[in-house]
This record gives sequence, structure tokens and C-alpha cells, in this order.
Amino acid sequence: MRHLPSSGGRLPHQISGEPFDPKSAEKLSDAQKEVYLASQFTLMWWKFKRHKLAVVSGIVLLAIYLLAAFAEFVAPYNYEQRHSDFIRMPPQSIHFFHDSQFVGPFTYGTNYNLNMENLKREYTEDHSRVIPLRFFCRGEEYKFWGMFYADRHLVCAGEGGTMFLLGTDRLGRDVLSRILIGARISMTIGLIGITISFVLGIIIGGLAGYYGGLLDLLVQRAIEIIQSLPHIPIWLALASIMPAHWSPILVYISITVILGLMDWTGLARSVRSKLLSLREEDYVVAAQLMGARTPRIVFLHLVPGFMSHLIASATITIPTMILGETALSFLGLGLRPPITSWGVMLSEAQNINVVALYPWLIAPVFPVIIVILAFNFLGDGLRDAADPYH
Repeated sequence: MRHLPSSGGRLPHQISGEPFDPKSAEKLSDAQKEVYLASQFTLMWWKFKRHKLAVVSGIVLLAIYLLAAFAEFVAPYNYEQRHSDFIRMPPQSIHFFHDSQFVGPFTYGTNYNLNMENLKREYTEDHSRVIPLRFFCRGEEYKFWGMFYADRHLVCAGEGGTMFLLGTDRLGRDVLSRILIGARISMTIGLIGITISFVLGIIIGGLAGYYGGLLDLLVQRAIEIIQSLPHIPIWLALASIMPAHWSPILVYISITVILGLMDWTGLARSVRSKLLSLREEDYVVAAQLMGARTPRIVFLHLVPGFMSHLIASATITIPTMILGETALSFLGLGLRPPITSWGVMLSEAQNINVVALYPWLIAPVFPVIIVILAFNFLGDGLRDAADPYH
């Protein structure tokens, strides 16, 4: 048993004059060395991987964006192609066995009949006609990304057969092909819109929070005025003033700008409140004394301090913009044919009688739901990972 020295004596201690070496096995175990030597990005990745739902959501979103990027190749048909003999045909099934024998992926032939009592088109499978599917095949011609023509598809119906996995609409167009092409518009409109919203929100909110005073007062009053306006009527008003002769690309750009201009206020207010609390920190004062300019202090020193909040805001705002575009297009004031999006497709299902008779026309609702949930789960995981020390 060790005894403390008498009053006035010095406590025993030992100080090593050697430099600290984190790789020394005498000081740290292998697991500790791995953590201490890991970079910030590595720590974030480890924490993100523990959030299983966020990882799955990230994979789902990555798959959707890849499908959207190669939609013309993946889609079995050209999204504008009309099949007049198969108007509002219900979804077909893919089979692998015929008469208890493995055939491979195939569809059956289709027989068509018009019911004269209710004037409804009725389609039945013809089990005497087995039509195998083709892969990496030549099909209907398309213009890939509007740049060059091609006719290769990942999968096509067999000769003389059809493959409408999600049915057809009132013009006989394949619903699955239109959903894949529409994903390109609906998914990218959120990314471009959030870019506009972030640029405005961080710059305006950052300057207001850093400088304060009259600038802060003016920015706060402007934000309150914008937030007091009901968004949906404003969306409708701004979308309705767009000239009818505008090209689909101009309409797409206009809708994106409208969504970005309406959603920057919440982020600006959050950035302003964060900067008000962080601008008095010692490292900010030190940067000011060293002559750092305001943009450098705001973007290199202050903004990274609440990056987790920005990530959470982005992943919440993107699905909001997707829903905004879907709502505008559903009401007929957003994107218009010939351009297609999930909202444009849902506008065909406004009549409840159509939904009751042809329920597959509301199929675009499901990718919207999946994307919204995936973005929210991914944002939850990224928010936690952005602050790996908590």
C-alpha cells in the first residue's frame, strides 16, 4: 500500500520526455490504433454503416438514379410509342414454367374482346402461345438523352408478343417505360432545386447571421413575408403564368427555379441562428485577427460546424420538391406532355372511375412513396454520421 507524502511534499509522478507515438503497441491496442488513426471521413463511414436502414435507403436511391440515367435502355418500349391494339391493358405476368416444364422467362399471347354490355376492353391470356422474352435485343428506336439514336433494350417481348408489366394507359403506352423515363425528371428536379435553395439559404442566412444588425433585420422580415404566403397557391400562380408556347425544357427549368425560390427561407433561418451562436467562438475571432475574409470564415470555419443540420435539411427538402413537382403536374400546371414525369402520369388518374376500372394507372404513386421514405431514412443516417463523435 502506497502512502501519500507528508504535507508540503510533492506527489510522485512520472513524465515521459519521448514524443507521443499512437502506433506504439505499448500504449494502444490494435482496435484503439485503428480508431485514433482513422480520418474524419472514415469515422463517418463507420457510423453510417451501423444505420442499416439508411444504408438500404442509399442503395435503393442509387439504383433508382441508375435506372433513370439509363432509362431508355432499361425500358422495354419507347415511352411515346402507342399500341392501339392494347389500350388500357392490365399488367402482364412473366412466367417460367409451362405445362410443368421450365421454359425460361416468357409471356403468354393475349386475346382481346370488347364487352358490349359495359364497353370495357377485356384481355385474356392465350396459353397456347408461349412467347419467350429476349435480352439485349433490338426493339423500338429511341434517342438516348436526346443526343443519339439507338434501338438496343435490356429486355424485349418475344416476336409477336407483348410485355406490359405494369399495363398500358389510355393511349396504349407502356406504363413501366413511362415510369422509368419519368424518374429522370422527378428525381433530378429535386437535386437542381435543392442546389438553388442551398445557395440562397446559406449565402443569405450566413450573411445575416454573421453581420447581424440592419441586414439581419431586413432578411428576417423578408423571410417572414415569404413564409406567410401559402405555398400551393403561390406555386399554382407562378406556374400558371408560364406561356403555353414554351418548350418542355423551359417549363422544366421554370418549375425547378420556382421550387428552389420557395424553399430557401427555412434553411436561411436555420443557418442564421447557427451562425449567431458560432460567430463569437474563439476560432472565429482568431481567424478574424489573422485577416481572414468573411466568405472564408463563413464557408470554411462556420458552415462545417453544423454540416449535420445541413444534410438533414437537404434530405428533407429534396422529397418536398419532388412532391411539389408531382402536385403541380397532377393539377395540370406543372410539366406538360410530351415531357413525362410521375406527376404527369398521375394526372391521368384524377377520375375516380378510371382508378376503379384501371387501378394500374396509379402505379407512379409507389415510386414516389419509396423515394420519399428512402430520402428521409438516408437523411437520418447521414445526420448521425456527420457528427461521429456523439
